[in-house]
Parts: sequence; structure tokens; C-alpha cells
Amino acid sequence: MKLRRELGLLDIFCIATGSMISSGIFVLTGIAHSQAGPGVILSYAIAGLLAGIGMLNAAELATAMPKAGGDYYFITRSLGPAMGVIAGILNWFSISLKSAFALVGMAAFVNLFVSIDVRIIGLVLCTLFVITNLTGTAHAGKLQTLMVLGLLALMSSYVFTGLPHVNINNFQPFAPHGIKSIFTTAGFVFVAYGGLIKISSIGEEVRNPSRTLPLGMLLSLFTVFIIYTLMVFVTAGILPAEKLNNSLTPITDCASEFMGIWGSRALGFAAILAFMSTANAGIMAASRYLFALSRDELIPKKFGSLNNHSNVPSTAILVTGLFIAASLFLKLEILVEAASLVLIMGFILSCICVIVLRESRVQNYRPSFKAPLYPGLQIAGILGFILLIFEMGHEVFIILAILFLVGITSYWIYGRKRIKKDYALLHLIERLTARELVTGSLERELKDVVRERDEIVLDRFDEIINQALVLDIPRQINWKESFTLIGEKLGKRINIDSKILAEKLIERENQTSTLLSPFLAIPHVVIPGTGKFEITLVRAKKGIIFSNESQNVSALFVLVGTLDERNFHLRALASIAQIVQENDFEKRWMDARDENGIRDVILLGKRVRRDVAGVVSVESL
Repeated sequence: MKLRRELGLLDIFCIATGSMISSGIFVLTGIAHSQAGPGVILSYAIAGLLAGIGMLNAAELATAMPKAGGDYYFITRSLGPAMGVIAGILNWFSISLKSAFALVGMAAFVNLFVSIDVRIIGLVLCTLFVITNLTGTAHAGKLQTLMVLGLLALMSSYVFTGLPHVNINNFQPFAPHGIKSIFTTAGFVFVAYGGLIKISSIGEEVRNPSRTLPLGMLLSLFTVFIIYTLMVFVTAGILPAEKLNNSLTPITDCASEFMGIWGSRALGFAAILAFMSTANAGIMAASRYLFALSRDELIPKKFGSLNNHSNVPSTAILVTGLFIAASLFLKLEILVEAASLVLIMGFILSCICVIVLRESRVQNYRPSFKAPLYPGLQIAGILGFILLIFEMGHEVFIILAILFLVGITSYWIYGRKRIKKDYALLHLIERLTARELVTGSLERELKDVVRERDEIVLDRFDEIINQALVLDIPRQINWKESFTLIGEKLGKRINIDSKILAEKLIERENQTSTLLSPFLAIPHVVIPGTGKFEITLVRAKKGIIFSNESQNVSALFVLVGTLDERNFHLRALASIAQIVQENDFEKRWMDARDENGIRDVILLGKRVRRDVAGVVSVESL
């Protein structure tokens, strides 16, 4: 069950941006101003900075594991299936409710144009977006792009037209309810940035995810952070507190002050676009959580079925659409707070996942983007998000407990007996306790993820490495002993006398040293016959003594082939040369946990690959 990679940078930017811009700015600004006064500008800024920390961690995880389900997938592979299924169900729940709230939130703005029951409008739009998503990801992405670009144009017009009308006196006093209210309100408006890391849930459908995902998320957050801050500044600077406080249409109310009726209607239309883009992106992102849970057999397989024509998870999209439609008839105010809480918990878990994955030293965890300032950034993020939760009030703990209970019950009833996977936390526990707890399944899965991410086409070199003899020598030996050992093991594989093979290797070394560095040697000899070529990988953690100056050679690549394979011999040497030039090659080589790990260092190395179609450049980090 594989999804098509159809989304580019502009699609990712627009989906992430559309997921964020919604009620968080067009509705909550007035309510937030009543809580923090003009200091609400800082509340949005604080929420944005914390979202940035979460974004950096999510970008690292998304480039290492660009799979459907996003943070559900990361959490499952980091903290285990129990935490993963809880996160997956809760995220589906919160994103779906956020989408429903977006549709309901259009009521005040649609009434600027026509007087129609918002629930009818919501049902019509929900149906439209479900149909669009069912036709394919590319179509949904194009619709999202059009809506978001139009939305950003209208919001920018509001900012630049409104700045000259700002009255500085409206910012006095700046924090009428105290400094603490600014931080409390930051937690309340955090939902305004909530869609950011959810873009990772469609990572499996992104072209060149190593570059596209982090760049798209960064550009989206930067754009939204700037436009939010400026819009709140303009709104608080133009509307008097008595008009702004608790207004459910604060942006359009402000626009009418300096842009007139047509400006008010234009911003009302922008709000409608924002709600529509949030709902569309929400259906797209939320359905991928159900798809990922089903693919891991944590919920029924039906949710993971793909449409034969559009290749999208049709059942998951339909169920998500039905849930959103049903939610249109509920009072969603308390559920918005629940959605914000779940989003904050998602950011906390992303910080924890990065720490666990790095400290567990899972070999094939290979993000193309790494969050900076590790581990200080992650620790600061965890503490900052926890502070936001505590500032939100005791009600959120009740909500969190209920949602957690729903998730763990679902896992206990259905998924517990169906999934047996390694995860990074087990690797970390194994490392700390020296107990054998893992089977290697996580390393194999992550290797496949990297190959899929970088679109690696296996060539003959890969096939030879997959079958290669691997010797992991635990003690220090000299080079002649190592060649004798290689002769004994390899001779049997290629049907040649072990002593003759060892003598050939020793003779070759006596003629010209095969040492390339104090760490690496590449002995290579020609053997009789035709159509034979073998590569033997040798690791000696305590070193192979080649001379008084070279006593700690830890890596040998032994190339043995017949004369007719001389062209491939040269290509193999070129491939090895590219791989060993990577900055972290020596560390990866020494840290590999077993023979398969040693092979993976080579198989996932950065090099030019050659297949039957020609030369294909593939970068694997």
C-alpha cells in the first residue's frame, strides 16, 4: 500500500499555511485580546516561537521517516505502538474537530453575504472537500494552493493598508491583566499554529521529501508568524478595546474602520478562504492517520484500502468526512481547547522522539535535516510546552485524561495483539542495560524508508554487498593474520583454495600497500576463471596492524574478481571511495551493531549508482 509522490514545495507550503490560518487569527484575536489586552501581540509571538521549536524537531523526524501518519509514525517507531496508537487516534480526532470548527466558524462571515444556515453550508463544503480528496492528492493540493495564495494576498493587503491607521494610544496599557495573562493567552492561541507539524502526515506523498518538507515547513511558519504578528498589531492598534474584546469577527470589524464596507467584505471572504483551506487540509491530513494506523494493523485493514484509480485512502477519507459532518451539529468551543491541548502534546512528543532516536543510536535513523542546538533546544521546547499546558487551566487535564483513555482503550482492545515491532526506546534501554531486547526490525524498516525517500534503485554493487561475507574481528591482529582469515572464509564461497587466496592477498600487499588511510585499506586481487566478483567487509574494532605507523586499521574492503570483471572492479572501487569520504563514515562503521549494520553503512552510503538505464545520482544521508 504505497501512496504516490505528487506534492511539491508550493503544495507543501500552501497545505501547511492553510492548516494554520483559520479561526486562530480570524476569530480568536478578539477573545485573546480580552484576556491579555494589547499584549496579545506577544502571545501570538510566543506561541509562534514555541511552534518553531516543534517545527525543527518535526522537520528532522519527517525527513528521516517521510511516511503517512506523520507524528503517529515517528512516535510508534520511537516510543512504541501503545504511545503511537494513542497519538494517532488523538491527532485524527483533534484535526477533524479543528476542520469542523473551521466550517462552523464561517457562519459569522457567510452572513456578510447571504443568510443561510451555516450547517447546510458546512455540509456542502465538507462534501465538496471529501470529493476533491477522493479524486487524488494532486487535485486537493491544487485547490489548496489557489485558496492559500488568494488568502495571503488579502491578508497582506489588510496589513499594508492598515499600518498607517494604527493609533499608538490603543496599546496603553500594554498588559492590563498582568504579564502572566500574556503567557496564558499564548497557550490559548497556540491552536493558530497547530497545523504546522501535521504536514508530516502526508510526507509519503511529497516529491524529494529530504528538501521539500523542511523547507516548506520553515517557509510556512515564517510567513504565518510575520503575518499573524502584523495583523494582530494592526487590529489592536486600530480597534478600541471595547469593540475588539470578545468580537467573533475582529478582522472584518477592523477592516470596516479603514477600508469601508468593501474592505470588510474582502476580509470576510479571506476568512472564508481560511476556513475552507483549513477544512480541506484537515481532511487530507486526518485521513492519513487512519491510513497509517490501519497499515500497521492497529485498526481494521479497511481503513488502509487505496482507491484503484486515484490511489488515495478512500475509506479513511470518507470516515473522516462523516465525522467532521457530524461534528457540525455539536458545540465545539470546549473541543477547540482540547484540539489545542493535543497539538501541544504532539510538539512535546516530537521533542522527546528526537532525543530518544539520537540517544538510542539507531544506525539507520538518517534525517537529511537535523534540528540544531541538540539537546538544549529539545529540553527548552519540552519545558516551554509544559508551561503552556499548566497556564491553560485545570480543565485541560481532564480533557487530556479522557482523550488518553480513549486512545489506550483502542490499543488494548484491538492493536495490542496485532503488532510486534522494535522501537527506538528499546534500543536505548538495551544500550543502557546491555540486555538483548531488539530484533533488528526497526533498522530494516528504516533502511527501506531511506531507500524509498531517496528513490534508490538497487544496482549490482548493492546486490553484491547484500550477499557479501562480513567478518567482525573482536581482537587486534596483524595484516597477515587478517588475510589468512579472509582466505579461509572467502575461499570456500568462491571455490578456490584458501591458502592460494591468502597468498595472493599477501603478495599484493607486499608489492604495493593497499592502505588508503590510517583507518581503511582496500586489498584487491585477480583470481582465475570467469564471471566471479566478491567483496568482503572486515571490521576490526581493536585494529589491524599494518605497520608501526598504522596499527589501528579498522575497515577492510577486500575485492576479489576474475579478469573479465575488471570494469566492474573499477566501478566498485569508485563506489567505495565515494562512500568512505562521508564525514561520519568512520563513526557509523564503528557503531554498527552487527553484520547487517555493517552492510547497511555501505548500502545507505552516498554515491552514484549505475543501473541498466544508465547512471543515476542518488544521495543517501
